[in-house]
Amino acid sequence: MAAEDTAPEADPRPRPDADARMPRWLPRAMVVALALLACFQLASWAFHQLVGLLINILIAFFLALAIEPAVARLSARGMRRGLATGLVLLAIAVAVAGFFTLLGSMLADQITTMVANFPSYVDSVIGWVNRTFRTDFSRVEIQQSVLHSDWLQKYVKNSAGGVLDISATVLGGLFQLLTVVLFSFYFAADGPRLRRALCSVLPPNRQAEVLRAWELAVAKTGGYLYSRALMALISGIAHYVLLEILGVPYAPALAIWVGFVSQFIPTIGTYLAGALPMLIAFTVDPWYAVWVLGFVVVYQQFENYVLQPRITARTVDIHPAVAFGSVIAGTALLGAVGALIAIPATATLQGFLGAYVKRYDVTDDPRVHGWRPDDGPRSSALARLLRALRER
Repeated sequence: MAAEDTAPEADPRPRPDADARMPRWLPRAMVVALALLACFQLASWAFHQLVGLLINILIAFFLALAIEPAVARLSARGMRRGLATGLVLLAIAVAVAGFFTLLGSMLADQITTMVANFPSYVDSVIGWVNRTFRTDFSRVEIQQSVLHSDWLQKYVKNSAGGVLDISATVLGGLFQLLTVVLFSFYFAADGPRLRRALCSVLPPNRQAEVLRAWELAVAKTGGYLYSRALMALISGIAHYVLLEILGVPYAPALAIWVGFVSQFIPTIGTYLAGALPMLIAFTVDPWYAVWVLGFVVVYQQFENYVLQPRITARTVDIHPAVAFGSVIAGTALLGAVGALIAIPATATLQGFLGAYVKRYDVTDDPRVHGWRPDDGPRSSALARLLRALRER
């Protein structure tokens, strides 16, 4: 009895089960998951901060591909590659500066003429309104009401306050232009070194593929710029003939403006190109502006449906529908920059992937040529004719 009384009593509290404990790997997994999430957030933030720089580098890369043939020719003649790249970029800068200088002087003279003749334009418009609608407006009354209007004063105040914003935008644009030029110089001048550095981390079979893709990119980008330059020349000549017939002043400069802007500024280039000739033609005769507008619309349709598909097929070797879709996709992704580089990028990708697509001989089925099987002897005769032409 005494022994039983002195026996230890069982602990009524439940003992923790070993399976109910936290696994040892769980805290470490939580720390790793939080670290990965933090790294993802940091990478996403850095990407959004650097997206402008990445777009500038992309533009510079395609610009380097465009000037690669000229740099390679000068380098093959014994000139140092850095000097050859500098000369090519200098020639481009001189051409662009000369174009905008000529255009600026023409535009300044025309604006001066328009300002000097503006009162007579206003008088003619007021006279037409008075004769048509039997009103008695006068230029002095309209001038006074405009000068003392609230919206004009608010516009002047807002414009004065936005001078700093405009200056900052101009400085930012100049900095981006300098960034693109510098990266283009480095990409073009150090092109062979860049290719060697890229190939040094790849196996030999991959090196050949990378070099072939590089050469395709150079060829397609050069072909795209050649096609654009050719279409700019044709457009400039066509508009020059029209402006000379109408007697519009500064016809050569306006023709160069239309050809350059309509071809090398995507999406809105056509509208910008046609606005200036219309404005200058309006100062000569308002009906001349209507003629210029009609010619711009008609020529744009001719270029889109006749000229551009033929030239693009010969230089870039890409279907017009694919080119149109690539421009839309590039605009949706990168805006104006995407629209500008979409066609050479798509042509390069198409040419590179074409080597890995196995092709077969097409059957002589009449349906391949658009004929139905129930067309009778005509379809079989057509098939025999096509087969004979193919055998020749």
